[in-house]
Amino acid sequence: MIHSTAIIHEGAEIAENVQIGPYSVIGENVKIGAGTVVGPHAVIEGITEIGCDNRIFQFASIGAIPQDLKYAGEKTRLKIGDGNLIREFTTIHLGTAGGGGETVIGSQNLFMAYSHVAHDCRVGNHCVLANCATLGGHVEVHDYAILGGLSAVHQFCRIGVHCMISGGTLIGKDICPYTIAQGERAKPAGINTIGLQRRGFSEEVIRNLKKAYKILFRSGLTLKEALETVKNEIQITPELKIILDFFENSERGIAR
Repeated sequence: MIHSTAIIHEGAEIAENVQIGPYSVIGENVKIGAGTVVGPHAVIEGITEIGCDNRIFQFASIGAIPQDLKYAGEKTRLKIGDGNLIREFTTIHLGTAGGGGETVIGSQNLFMAYSHVAHDCRVGNHCVLANCATLGGHVEVHDYAILGGLSAVHQFCRIGVHCMISGGTLIGKDICPYTIAQGERAKPAGINTIGLQRRGFSEEVIRNLKKAYKILFRSGLTLKEALETVKNEIQITPELKIILDFFENSERGIAR
């Protein structure tokens, strides 16, 4: 299960049925859970904990130190959940002391080739980062979000649940849950209707989300006025509560 050319530090904790391919390097403080497959020439280092049934493809770099000039060698971490696909040349970095000391990846995500997750990011579950999608430091990507190829997210931004980010989009502000965003500077382009239908959302829920979207993004009201209008005119379902909470907790502002 472990190729003879793989270099594994004696301090690493490797579950019995993990597969490790030729010439891969596993560092001293790495933990790898059952059923995970590490391809050839992958490097996993730092204080990195990887869950079960992940597949890490050739040439991936996992747990390297942050690309942050403030990083001074402090002991920070990377945690990765279960069932993720991490494709060729993906890079996922450790956290920093200034960001809570931890980068966290959930479960059942797909990181396509050359995607990048910087220090202190939080990626939820069932997300997709397409080829060359890039997250700056401290970015949050919530569950079921999809980032198109060559998209880039500025540090400290948040991508809401069930978002769809078009390829090549540059994101400098938070992206509202359930929406599509596109453009050189990300702008909302409607509710992610197809994605929501595929995930079993009812037509009634989608209609309510579309009503809220028109008020929040197309009415010409100020943000405060738009939020009050949504609260007064639309029944607050769990989905709308997620949107309202997202707006109220935004620090960088919402792309409108």
